[in-house]
Amino acid sequence: MLGARTDLATHEVTNQPPARGDLDLWSTDVALRENAERGGADAAALADYGKAMGAQATRDAGRQANRHTPELKLFDSGGRRLDEVSFHPSYHDLMRLGIGAGYSAIAWEGGQGGHVAHAAMVYLASQVEPGHCCPMTMTYAAVPALAASDGVPAVWQEKLVSREYDPSIKPIAQKAGATLGMAMTEKQGGSDVRANSTVATRDAEGWRLTGHKWFCSAPMSDGFLTLAQTGNGISCFLVPRWLEDGRNPIHIMRLKDKLGNRANASSEIEYHGTFAYLLGEEGRGVQTIIEMVHHTRLDTAMAPAGLMRVALGEAHHWCAHRTAFQKRLIDQPLMARVLADLALDWEGALALGLRVSRAFDGTAPEDRAFARIAVALAKFLSNKRCGWVIAEAMEALGGMGYVEDTPLPMLYREAPLNGIWEGSGNVICLDILRTLGRELAAAEALQAELSTATGTNARFDAALKQHRDRWPALPEEAEARWFAERTATLLTAAILIQSAPAAVSDAYVATRVAGERGQIAGAIGAVDTDAILGRLATAP
Repeated sequence: MLGARTDLATHEVTNQPPARGDLDLWSTDVALRENAERGGADAAALADYGKAMGAQATRDAGRQANRHTPELKLFDSGGRRLDEVSFHPSYHDLMRLGIGAGYSAIAWEGGQGGHVAHAAMVYLASQVEPGHCCPMTMTYAAVPALAASDGVPAVWQEKLVSREYDPSIKPIAQKAGATLGMAMTEKQGGSDVRANSTVATRDAEGWRLTGHKWFCSAPMSDGFLTLAQTGNGISCFLVPRWLEDGRNPIHIMRLKDKLGNRANASSEIEYHGTFAYLLGEEGRGVQTIIEMVHHTRLDTAMAPAGLMRVALGEAHHWCAHRTAFQKRLIDQPLMARVLADLALDWEGALALGLRVSRAFDGTAPEDRAFARIAVALAKFLSNKRCGWVIAEAMEALGGMGYVEDTPLPMLYREAPLNGIWEGSGNVICLDILRTLGRELAAAEALQAELSTATGTNARFDAALKQHRDRWPALPEEAEARWFAERTATLLTAAILIQSAPAAVSDAYVATRVAGERGQIAGAIGAVDTDAILGRLATAP
């Protein structure tokens, strides 16, 4: 392939980093490999997916999918209702690649480390184009909810775990594979889904829904999990998109014009006597849907690690090839200190997320208990750090970090989303308090994980004791964020102490746990920058 010209009419192009070309997101990420292999994930499958996702053509497809956003088609030329959304071909290419790799299926196929492999795929896909992850994540997360319901035809389970991407408009039985979305919140309730006003009534064929949904994710999915009121209270339903005899009356009112996640369609919809299957028991809709929410939270905890990874990869590549004041930026102590500081948040988010995914794979009661509490802690902390890391990575590139020629503006727009999806910060913190207050097994599993790391790092041991002395019981609600941040930070440190090189874990404990830092990136004391940045470095 011929390189671009550097000898232009008015000047010669110098001191610009080379184009990155094809990347291998698996082989160049030692932290990912260590954590995924520790969890027993299929390394060969992840190697294939990481190489495919890092290819220049795939990264270009991600940019195209963001640039050419979904289009709403309400009617055909004759005025007949369509209620369809069309996507750029690049979006379908990404979906085909992810589903074919097993993004939504691998956790349910019975192999070792299935949830770890899935979580690693979330991390890899988020580095290229986060929007297409949404329908694949919901498809993955819906499987256990449908498996527990007798009233849903078995074909749904079969199609959701298929590795065939089939975007055709057909009823479920005629498709090679299917995806699932969610339509939960309404205008008047938001996170308070018990305030929903959509009504479900029974007829001879099943259930019929009538009402409005303020947020429907991925409206071209083959079905949606949704909540509606019955005579016995809020209940959970599976709504097919297409029926054997035609279109299920789901009216798309408009697409949301979002800050980020632009390749993915989000919409407002209305149900007009829409057919649905009841999932679980009437009146127990929240309890039924919570299993899906539990699994989507794993993905919302993993995605920020991927966003941080690609942002820091771009910053490191720039600094390794850019010269200022007769020195490479990466060789300037202050820049190296900033990047090393940021890399600690990425290392922590990755290690914490994949440790949580190992608990999802576990079969013992303590595994499930740890997963329930740790996934909320991971989601909270990693998302609160993500935007800060990406903003600093942008600054490392100077003005170029603010230009759409780089992926950083897209990453910056994406950063807040996972902190909102499946529970904003306050919702998650209150959920953490509820879980620890109501589930003794979850509290014990968390304390056991924290205690496992003691005896190695004196500053960690002292901080853990101080934490337990400060909160011998759960805090009042107003302190929930402080408590959640501190607990999640200590948990991250405990995991790094047990799994990461000492250069990483010692620096994380010193700066995040012992508090030997200022309030901004790079405002830290001496750390082993060479060792930390060596784990971040990528080729070329």
